[in-house]
Amino acid sequence: MNSFISRILLHLNLNPTRKLALSFLIMILVGAFLLKLPISHEHSITWSDAFFTATSATTVTGLSVVDTGSSFTVFGQVVIMLLIQLGGTGTMVFAVFLLIMFGKKIGLKERLLIQNSLNQNHIGGIVQLVRSLLLYTFIIEGIGLIFLAFRWVPEYGWKTGLYYSLFHSVSAFNNAGFSLWKDNLSAYVGDPIVNIVISTLFIIGGIGFIVVKDIWKKRSFHKLSLHSKLMIVGTFLMNVVATIMIFFLEYGNADTFGNLSISEKWFGSYFQAVTTRTAGFNTLDIGQMTPASLFLMMGLMFIGAGSASTAGGIKLTTFIILIFSMITYLTYKKETVLYHRAIKRATIFRSLSIVTISLLLIFSGIFILTVTEKQPFIQIAFEVFSAFGTVGLSTGITAELSIIGKLVMIVMMYIGRIGPLTFAFLFTKKINTPLRYPEEEVFTG
Repeated sequence: MNSFISRILLHLNLNPTRKLALSFLIMILVGAFLLKLPISHEHSITWSDAFFTATSATTVTGLSVVDTGSSFTVFGQVVIMLLIQLGGTGTMVFAVFLLIMFGKKIGLKERLLIQNSLNQNHIGGIVQLVRSLLLYTFIIEGIGLIFLAFRWVPEYGWKTGLYYSLFHSVSAFNNAGFSLWKDNLSAYVGDPIVNIVISTLFIIGGIGFIVVKDIWKKRSFHKLSLHSKLMIVGTFLMNVVATIMIFFLEYGNADTFGNLSISEKWFGSYFQAVTTRTAGFNTLDIGQMTPASLFLMMGLMFIGAGSASTAGGIKLTTFIILIFSMITYLTYKKETVLYHRAIKRATIFRSLSIVTISLLLIFSGIFILTVTEKQPFIQIAFEVFSAFGTVGLSTGITAELSIIGKLVMIVMMYIGRIGPLTFAFLFTKKINTPLRYPEEEVFTG
């Protein structure tokens, strides 16, 4: 499937941005066709459900209109797992890997596609980066499989236990959130192995390979790149603060914490706090959480995790740069400085563009769904934030959406995966003009 997609893309006269967007679209269409085959499902599913599931898997979101474990056969589940792997790591990454395996030369077109796919600034070392990225991916997923097998092999036997461990390891590392149980991971709300292993997998996947590689090479926080420092500190602070807030917001909620012990409440709070960083698994009933918790989680889903990772959202570094740029303006400083490094103006403008486009798209999605769906506003807003952030958490209304509602969610998941800027660049072209115009004041604020 991946080789077929790569051959099509490399012969099209499109810029890298459009090829990247097209690669995901083709993969979704092929995935939908495979999921619609009789061998893929236990009972008949509609084309819209197959298309929605393929989109959710390819964009590593995890929103479902049918139950993955009971609606799809093992073949269908393997198709979903492959879509998650390809969508999370990147179609073109696997395409270049196949070319390397068959001894083919990696040309400039392929290198540009990988550069765009991995959000890299330089084309040098791209092939080595692909090798390292895939090796890293398979090693981490393999370690996750082994640890989960210690929990699920005794419970389900070798064959089923190993399969469940593999599926959830791939799903977790790629921040997909797909599970083979109808209630996701709610049965393991207080289970240390499941909570720690699954959360570690999607946190590592969400931080991004570039950060992990930087840590491995330099072994010292002070020697790390600015991006790595911001991701490590930002991830730690966001997770700690979110865990504490959810614990106290849900403490008196009998529908979520109920008869859970203190340790189970902390595990539940921690898991739901970190999973909003675009992982999509849940150990608590999202539909029964307080409005305050849902609102907090919407903010966390909007921010997301790291650039060049398997996660979605506007990205944590984008959020941090905007916060410190605001502080710079309010304190009358000329430059935004983080860890003794000045942030480029172009980076600040890029961050502003990402947030503005994202908010406009989310507002549009919520507006359309409030017209087409008869659901509470906060649940509609939550679903849209979840789809755009490629998170996959749901209050339980996804399967009840109308055809128009499902199409809106499909578009949100697709844009969330390729990125709001990539989506915007599909409709624009670069214009170079030597002209400079006189400045004039415009009143704002």
